[in-house]
Amino acid sequence: MQHTTGTQTLTLTGLRFDANLGILESEKAAPQPIQVDAELSLGPQPLLPHDDDIHHVLDYRKVRQIIIDECTAEHVNLLESLIGKLANRLLQLPGVLGVRVKIAKLEIFDDCEVAIRVEAGQW
Repeated sequence: MQHTTGTQTLTLTGLRFDANLGILESEKAAPQPIQVDAELSLGPQPLLPHDDDIHHVLDYRKVRQIIIDECTAEHVNLLESLIGKLANRLLQLPGVLGVRVKIAKLEIFDDCEVAIRVEAGQW
């Protein structure tokens, strides 16, 4: 039996940038570095696409920019609020069936990283 489709996942790992996030006075005064990892379930896709045209796939450049824009649009107090907003936005992209997102605060403690992970939609 010849396989013609496969389940496809778009992954962005280790995306780092500064965001206005947190409840501490120091966090409200200045942005802090965060790291975002995202997986987007695109479901069954043809192993051999009909063409090689970027307009017929989910452009990862667009996904990267949406992540940055959503996380830097405004100050957010809680990681839980930010990750929910981001997951909801990514689920609205065409062809996305499910998302797994992790947002980590990289410098909140000297001895560990703090992160929230959420999974939504269909996997």
